[in-house]
Amino acid sequence: MKLKDLEIFVVAPPAPGWGGRYWIFPKLTTECGIVGYGECYASTVGPRAMKAVIEDVFERHMLGENPENIELMYRRAYSSGFTQRPDPTVMGAFSGLEIACWDILGKARNRPVWALLGGKMNEKVRSYTYLYPEPDEDAAEFWVNPDMTAQAAARAVKQGFTAVKFDPAGPYTIRGGHEPAMSDISRSVAFCAKIREAVGDRADLLFGTHGQFSTPGAIRMGQAIAPYNPLWYEEPIPPDNLAEFAEVARAVPVPLSTGERLTTKAEFGALLRLGGVKILQPALGRVGGIWEAKKIAAMAEVYNAEMAPHLYAGPVEWAANIHFAASIPNILMAETIQTGGAFHLALIKNSITWQDGYIIPSEAPGLGIDFDEDLARAHPYTGNGLHLQMQEAPCDYRYGNRFEGGAPTAKT
Repeated sequence: MKLKDLEIFVVAPPAPGWGGRYWIFPKLTTECGIVGYGECYASTVGPRAMKAVIEDVFERHMLGENPENIELMYRRAYSSGFTQRPDPTVMGAFSGLEIACWDILGKARNRPVWALLGGKMNEKVRSYTYLYPEPDEDAAEFWVNPDMTAQAAARAVKQGFTAVKFDPAGPYTIRGGHEPAMSDISRSVAFCAKIREAVGDRADLLFGTHGQFSTPGAIRMGQAIAPYNPLWYEEPIPPDNLAEFAEVARAVPVPLSTGERLTTKAEFGALLRLGGVKILQPALGRVGGIWEAKKIAAMAEVYNAEMAPHLYAGPVEWAANIHFAASIPNILMAETIQTGGAFHLALIKNSITWQDGYIIPSEAPGLGIDFDEDLARAHPYTGNGLHLQMQEAPCDYRYGNRFEGGAPTAKT
């Protein structure tokens, strides 16, 4: 069995676009005709450039190789160009290709991917969702209105979710960490209070941030929200100085989580050694793939840390997350987008099952999904923006900050 062909789908989800401006799905085909799908969660370059990177990684390191040789292909990509260090673009390309290899291997053996990863540790996987506005609600107002978000939390709990995530903490900018505006702190406290009142003890609060703050700023924000007992305080400082997470953890009683922007066991290993973070959130389409995530989960066991795979992408990474989560003992929960989102589920023909707050791992071969190529081709991304973008303007300390959430109105 050898890898032969590559096709890449760059898909734009319809508005409001939960999951980013576009999703990148590589499709691999073997010489014997077995097809596998993956997903690349990498957005440091535009999709045209990213397609070229994916093609180069495939042709240079994987073409003609047996898809079983995951470790060999990983080491080739990780070492490419005399690097042997984390590279989010190259490893993002490899991650999607690696996920497709696992899909192929499962189909070749007529077994689900989790069965190839040590078997099923978990019959079901606890899930959480970001809080999103209803279609008829003012999205711009939703992100800064604690009453509207509390109503969304109550809806999510009624659906069956036992954890909800929200991010009212203000802008994330190219300038690095900043001190939050006092109005950002006040709004964040109001969100925690209203959502806690709405859900009581039926759900955990997951306080999302995106590396916005300086270390002292993260401490101020964390101490302000602590009375509402969030389950985690996500990536409060930029991920380029891992040692500072321990400084925040020493001063804030809320558990820290991070990992969406980290890649490979090298970065996660450093994070664990430095201390401060016990909830790891790898994005499997960036971290190096499913096998690399398994290694990180094993390291995390030694530090009594838990895994909560991240999802702000499409349904193929979601499927990979589920197989990974099903196979490890230290899973906390896995992110989903509501119960998958209409377009997410349509793109895989409703082949992921969500029941009463849990995702049910598939028994079907490979990733267990039925990827709809016709629907993918009908929604090509034609813009020039990145999957996610940070604002250039600094935090506004006089007139306040409004955060648009994960689906900016400018769909470029």
